[in-house]
Amino acid sequence: MKRNKRTLVVTYEDMERLRSLLEATRKFHRDREYLAALEEELERAETVPAMSVPRDVVTMNSTVRVKDVESGKETTYTLVFPRDADFTRNRVSVLAPIGTALLGYRAGDVVEWRMPSGVRHLRIEDVVYQPESAKQAA
Repeated sequence: MKRNKRTLVVTYEDMERLRSLLEATRKFHRDREYLAALEEELERAETVPAMSVPRDVVTMNSTVRVKDVESGKETTYTLVFPRDADFTRNRVSVLAPIGTALLGYRAGDVVEWRMPSGVRHLRIEDVVYQPESAKQAA
């Protein structure tokens, strides 16, 4: 999965939970290439305390508005752990290719999402909700 060259940012808590998820899922997940893609992204990520993550970074449980660069269609997704995924409600798993594509990137970044029908380019228009910034505002 190729994306722009900006640094991926992940909180310490998300990193710990994602590494545990990868370890637990590795034996049972049929799409090992997706696990490998997430693992590669985590390897190159900058890990930061939750209080230090910029507000425009997509973290776990963030809701983001994206635009398909080719079609112009906008969609809103919430990035979740697999148990909370529900594509009918636009709640995408971090283990799905689109989830891996969004994790750790910022508003303004363009990411590639490989689908069976080809590659889509999505621009992250806005991080509508990010749990870390919501906690700081409370």
